[in-house]
Amino acid sequence: MQDYSSYLKSVSQFISSDRIYTDELRLLAWGTDAGFYRLIPRIVIRAKNEEEVSRLLRLANKYNLPVTFRAAGTSLSGQSISDSILIVAGKYWEKYSLSPDASIITMQPGLIGEQVNRILKPFGRKFAPDPASVKSAMIGGIVMNNASGMNCGTHANSDKMLMSARIVLADGTILDTGNENSRQLFRQTHPAFISKIEELRDRIRNNEKLLARIRYKYSIKNVTGLNILPFAVYNDPFDIIAHLMVGSEGTLAFLSEVVMKTEYDYPFKASAMLYFEDIREACRAVVAMKKGPVMGAELLDSKSLSSVNDATGQGLTAVLTETKAATREELYNQIREIEKLLEPFKTYVPVHFTDKPEEYSVYWAIRSGIFPSVGGTRELGTTTLIEDIAFHIDDLPEATAKLQQLLAKYGYEDACIYGHALEGNYHFIINQSFDTPEKVKRYETLMNEVKCLVIDEYDGSLKAEHGTGRNMAPFVKYEWGEEAFEVMKEVKDLFDPRRVLNPGVIFNDDPQCHLKNFKPLPLTNPHVDRCIECGFCEVSCLTCGFTLSSRQRIVIQREISRLENIPEQKERRDKLIRLYAYWGEATCAGDGLCSMSCPMGINTGHLTHELRQANLPSGSKGYRIGAYAADHFAGVKSMLRPVLGMAHVVHSMLGTAGMSAITKGLRYVSNNKIPLWTPAMPKAYYPHKVVQQPQSLKVVYFPSCINQTMGTAKVTPDSTPLVEKTVALLQKAGYEVIFPDGMEKMCCGTIWESKGMADIADRKSAELEEALYKASSKGLYPVLCDQSPCLYRMRNCMSKIQLYEPAEFIYTFLRSRLDFHPIEQPVSVHITCSMKEMNLGEQLVALARLCSTHVVVPEEVGCCGFAGDRGFIHPEVNKYALRKLRPQLEKEHIEVGYSNSRTCEIGLTTHTDVPYMSIIYLVDKCTSPKKKNI
Repeated sequence: MQDYSSYLKSVSQFISSDRIYTDELRLLAWGTDAGFYRLIPRIVIRAKNEEEVSRLLRLANKYNLPVTFRAAGTSLSGQSISDSILIVAGKYWEKYSLSPDASIITMQPGLIGEQVNRILKPFGRKFAPDPASVKSAMIGGIVMNNASGMNCGTHANSDKMLMSARIVLADGTILDTGNENSRQLFRQTHPAFISKIEELRDRIRNNEKLLARIRYKYSIKNVTGLNILPFAVYNDPFDIIAHLMVGSEGTLAFLSEVVMKTEYDYPFKASAMLYFEDIREACRAVVAMKKGPVMGAELLDSKSLSSVNDATGQGLTAVLTETKAATREELYNQIREIEKLLEPFKTYVPVHFTDKPEEYSVYWAIRSGIFPSVGGTRELGTTTLIEDIAFHIDDLPEATAKLQQLLAKYGYEDACIYGHALEGNYHFIINQSFDTPEKVKRYETLMNEVKCLVIDEYDGSLKAEHGTGRNMAPFVKYEWGEEAFEVMKEVKDLFDPRRVLNPGVIFNDDPQCHLKNFKPLPLTNPHVDRCIECGFCEVSCLTCGFTLSSRQRIVIQREISRLENIPEQKERRDKLIRLYAYWGEATCAGDGLCSMSCPMGINTGHLTHELRQANLPSGSKGYRIGAYAADHFAGVKSMLRPVLGMAHVVHSMLGTAGMSAITKGLRYVSNNKIPLWTPAMPKAYYPHKVVQQPQSLKVVYFPSCINQTMGTAKVTPDSTPLVEKTVALLQKAGYEVIFPDGMEKMCCGTIWESKGMADIADRKSAELEEALYKASSKGLYPVLCDQSPCLYRMRNCMSKIQLYEPAEFIYTFLRSRLDFHPIEQPVSVHITCSMKEMNLGEQLVALARLCSTHVVVPEEVGCCGFAGDRGFIHPEVNKYALRKLRPQLEKEHIEVGYSNSRTCEIGLTTHTDVPYMSIIYLVDKCTSPKKKNI
């Protein structure tokens, strides 16, 4: 019997309990990846460094327990799931370094591909492997799956770009193949290992038939089985070891660091969406373009196009084509050359290349989102499966047509074919459930025929770039033949003699393994039922890696729904519900940023709001309190002001240290039920009548309820309340300010929406809209709200008035009426979630740059996590969300920051010790009334 308890006891000696998960909820959450299989691990461990991984592997060997590694979990073939021990290498593995000219980059496995591209962009370089999931996939997964994409083909994939690797072997040994001292030590400690590598190399080199087979198979994209091309390419055994890692899917070792060449990022690019009436004709055009200066050619069949609502492509096949150049003249010459190559082919619309990023980026966004978009159009409750195969380019037209016929033969009416046609590499997606033996048999028969088509008829690749995983493990030997497969097994036995690393992946003795452990996708909530759990949302989810991510919240809710009618699973379901209360619901900011990186726009915040609503039924105590507050809102604010005033007085008397000690003690005694106090807490604000002169320009100003109540904090450099500062700025620009009648009792409704009281929220929104409509002379005057989250809800709920948030209003209406005097002081700008969702982030930054010569927009800081009052109740979420902010502010010597949400500013100030204020303060500081021409 496998001894997990002893393993766990040993592990807990050197890894803190907050990084070891054994509860039902997190085991399920972390046991789910983007693929269509599911296994639930026994233990999940968030390792921090390679020394921990080394000890974990030594213990796994000691207790003979299988181990699987996981990075982002965007893998599609079942290679990052486990029913044993899952070691996660994500958020703690994000270090990197660059060579002076950025031609070489050293990376840990937790860096996201797009993040690497942002790092390299200022140097005119890029990360060459470009899977469609590059915005979410991490380096560990990209390299270990040899994942590629639209442009890198076989000439610039991970295997071609890799220079050396730092790895942890199954016995715990750490080897750096690029470090001479590490190499020499390994020769001394593992002489038989090196001898075996050299023996395999020489055996392959002396076998002309096998050598030719290897070179032929890797002349196109191929990740079926282990990567044995290094034996044919490299002489040095350490180079072979390093390149054996590429595509090994965690079956040979743990990749702790990789050194790779970067690629020149051509500054001039152009793309064209070409439409053909016949898929064969489209493929023939691709074959022709292969001879020209084409960097990428992506085929999208009619089903792919319909999934992304491409009106032009209805019933057609499209080829998205790209060319790149070092100069604009060279680019235009290449476009003309490609157009000439396309002259013999009939396109549905004339060939048109665009070199405008705002136009061609839309094309590529469509292409990148095909997989989740197709999955989103599936019959709800079915599972989405994706395969990727490759043919030699000359076989492409006929092979593609036959694949299309094969899918139709088995009744996969909603199946689609798309992919990297220039490399002969296609993905096909099918949707089905596996709830009956007949449905499983249908899939099995299809895959057997696909195997015959790809291997027997065209000698292509059954897996081109997604990794072998579990779904092609039974066919590795069939594709490669006995001799090559034996080499792969010998490599596996050399690296992992006890077979503890990722068992069942690549090597699986069960010929039916691809027909088991299918992941269910039951219905749970209309807001999220279309989700296929691809994980693209996680880069935008602030709690990913802390509590649960947006994807993981959906996974758990689906399981709770699945268990609802299974009486014997009631205890497990109740446990998941109980655990979800904190890990899922309480710590979800509900900010909706997850929808911005989801190709289908799924907003997990909507799910959270509905769950909160279900927990607050009409008539419950919480609901009654919410309703009372809504009906007596002016009084509630009046009660809050003395509390803020008293806190400010006590803070002044005791000082920050004393006040912090007392409030932390009270919070501890109350079991965190008392809200957090911070030095950023503002004093009370008591509105008073504004004196002004009538003007021809008028604006309705609705100060958010929080700014009607809160003044400035003790730590902020300007003590003027925001309402008064806003009025002063508007008057400076020549505007008369109109306040809506009865505004002291009004609110946009966000408070109630976030608590799950949607009906009360809508009532408050409607009440406010009527008041603003009247104040704006029936929509004639623009309406300004000083809080971006409030404005976001108002825009979603109100249609009769023109609504603006501060940066937008200033940039649109006041910019021409003010003279700007930029300061040299560096300032930081925080773009709130609501600004991002309203696409106003660039406008905020542009406005800040009118005011300062040095504007910093910190990287990897999305939602701040304050989320209304969440930052007071669960400050740990706010702290985690902003963990990368303070070092960037210190590096840039930032002394003040600006945003446009008071609660966000409180959280930003609290966790950085840099005061954050509304952007209105900066604009007022840096402007004067426009001088009139004489």
